[in-house]
Parts: sequence; C-alpha cells; structure tokens
Amino acid sequence: MSLFRKSRKVGRRHRKGGLMRALGWLAFLPLASRGPTYARLIWALATDSRVSPSRKAVLVGAAGYVLLGRDLISDDIPVLGRLDDLAVVVLAVEVFLDGIPEAILEEKLEELVIDRDAFRRDMDQVRRLTPAPVRMIIRRLPDMLDSAGRLIAKSEIGPKVRSFITKEDSFA
Repeated sequence: MSLFRKSRKVGRRHRKGGLMRALGWLAFLPLASRGPTYARLIWALATDSRVSPSRKAVLVGAAGYVLLGRDLISDDIPVLGRLDDLAVVVLAVEVFLDGIPEAILEEKLEELVIDRDAFRRDMDQVRRLTPAPVRMIIRRLPDMLDSAGRLIAKSEIGPKVRSFITKEDSFA
C-alpha cells in the first residue's frame, strides 16, 4: 500500500470518528429534560459541607469559564461556539460527581427522589462520550487543587496576603 493511500485511509477513519462523536453528542438531548432534576442534585451536593472544597472548585471553575466568555471556540461560530461551553460544564459535573462519596450521593438521590438506575445510565452515557484521555486529565484536577491548598497552608502565605490586603484597604 502506498504512503498516500495509507494516509487517506487514516484521514477517513479520523473523520468518521469525529462525525460519530458529534452525533453522539445528540444523545444529550434526552438528558436535557432531566437537567433541572440534576441541577437540584448538584446544588444539594455543592452546598453539603461533607463534600470536598476541591470538588466544589471544579464547578466554580466551569461556571467561571462559561460566564467570562473567554472560549476555546468563538461563540460567533454557529453550534460549535456553544459546544465548548457544554463540554466544559459536562466534564466539570462528571468530575464533581465522580469524587462524591457513594453514601452522600445515595443519600441525596433518595432525598430528591431521583431514580438511581436512570442516574447511573445517564452518567454512563456521559462517560462514553467523553474521550478517555480528557477524563483522565480532568479527574486529576481536584487532587491538584488539594495539593496546592496544602502548599499554600504550609507556606503561611494566606495570612500575609490577608494582612497586605487589609493594610491596603485601610489607606483607601
């Protein structure tokens, strides 16, 4: 097989995978009807003191990304412009939920009367659509935030920054 034919074949396969992944995103449309229910679940978990602050920080980061308007793909591009926002939110929610202790998650599902089986199916669907390398990188984020928090606490820079800000405010 010539080098040209081989590269054309790989290119077609890559395009087909990209098209299939894009069509896979259409599977999120039925999830949209359960969006308000899952939003209540996320809110209940985010306001629970037993949930790690680093997990909550992932949600705050995703919200900041969406609200600040600095996008990987310009919002001027139809469909794709909003798709990056959706991808960031979906990944953040997946990482957030992935780090919730099972007992707390079960408690909230029961409290909010959410069907466990439907929830598991929906989360499996989200995981299938998210590329594995992206999931692996994103899953490390909360641990990195925890490590950064411990380093900051050890360095005792927090009180120094706080006193610096307080001094600056007193001169204003």
